[in-house]
Amino acid sequence: MYAGAGLTLVATLFAFIDRAGLADHIRAGYPAYGPGEIDGAVTAYAVLLSVVGALGLLGWLGTVWAVRIGKGWARWLASGLFAIAICVALAALTVQDTNGEVGLAPLLGWLQVLPCAAGLATVVLLWRRPG
Repeated sequence: MYAGAGLTLVATLFAFIDRAGLADHIRAGYPAYGPGEIDGAVTAYAVLLSVVGALGLLGWLGTVWAVRIGKGWARWLASGLFAIAICVALAALTVQDTNGEVGLAPLLGWLQVLPCAAGLATVVLLWRRPG
C-alpha cells in the first residue's frame, strides 16, 4: 500500500515536473492559443491532478490505517477506492477535449494507471487473507 501511495505521489508531482510537455500537448491541440491561455490550461490541469492526487493519498493512508488496526471493512474500502481509481484513470486516458483530442497529455494519463496496479495487488491480497 505504501508503494501505491508513492506511485500516487509520483503521478501527482509529474504534472508539475513536466509542465512543458503538458503545455506542448495543449499547444498542439489549440494552435491559436497564446502563452497566457496555454499557461492557464496547464495550471488548471495541475490543480485538477493535485486534487485527484491528494484524494488518492488520503485513500491510501486511510486504507493503511484500516488494515493496520484490523478493521473488517478494510477490504471493502480498498475495493471501493480501487473502483474509483480505475474510473479516474480511464477518464484521464479517454476523455476528449473540445478539439477532439484526448484532453490530458498521454504520459500524464498513463501515469494515473500506475497506482491502480498497486491498488489491484492490494485488493487481491486483502481478499485472499483470512478474516
